[in-house]
Amino acid sequence: MEAKEADQAELQGQADIWKYMLSFADSMALKCVAELRIADIIDMHVRRKIFTAHHPSEGGADTLYGLTHSSRWLLHDSKMSLAPLLLMEDHPWLMAPWHCLSQCVKEGGIAFNKVHGREIWDFASENPEFNNLFNDGMACSAVAEIVKSFPHIKGINFDLPHVVATAPMYDGVKHVGGDMFQAIPNADAVFMKWIMHDWSDEICVKILKNCRKAIPEESGKAIIVDVVLLPDGNGLFDDTGLMFDLLMLAHTSGGKERTELE
Repeated sequence: MEAKEADQAELQGQADIWKYMLSFADSMALKCVAELRIADIIDMHVRRKIFTAHHPSEGGADTLYGLTHSSRWLLHDSKMSLAPLLLMEDHPWLMAPWHCLSQCVKEGGIAFNKVHGREIWDFASENPEFNNLFNDGMACSAVAEIVKSFPHIKGINFDLPHVVATAPMYDGVKHVGGDMFQAIPNADAVFMKWIMHDWSDEICVKILKNCRKAIPEESGKAIIVDVVLLPDGNGLFDDTGLMFDLLMLAHTSGGKERTELE
């Protein structure tokens, strides 16, 4: 019995290694789906009742496809689409640094810099194609949705000049170019989504000090939206948080996801 359990454990170990070794295939297949806009095409035909999620019982008949709850996140024209982020993360420019992680462990350094010779922000400022790809993936739709839901709020999309230069227009949102390490526009609240995880603790403190200068002393708010790591958690997105932590290792200089205490 013990030998059988040992054999089963060894087989499971092999299966796990195959799964991790080939897991890139899923993301590459998803990238292909997003590039070809397959979800959009199916959705268009589903609305016209040309396709349904139906498997005919008659032999030889074609299967008719519809969208699932997962594939709807790949619709390009949906306000909740993950397609731009998928195309960004799976682009060769952002995949290449992953091949340097072991080199960074042995020699030190930043994976993105080793491949591209500069930090990701400088690379974006010098490469319009990458800048557009990155900005599409990191669109400022959160501020636009807040202003849409609460029209009395006036939003400012504050980012580097080359970023706001290509940002889409939203009602009630003003684009302002600048450098958050120098100064942040005055506001009642500063809303930062997926910003702090790009930077080391020391740089985050500097950013927060500038936020403090920009908001009212008594009523001002600094709102941070980032992953909260739960290394032993079993929640729906806990594993995704750990993957985001690895993303920061591959793409930034000192960025990381943090626990609640951190």
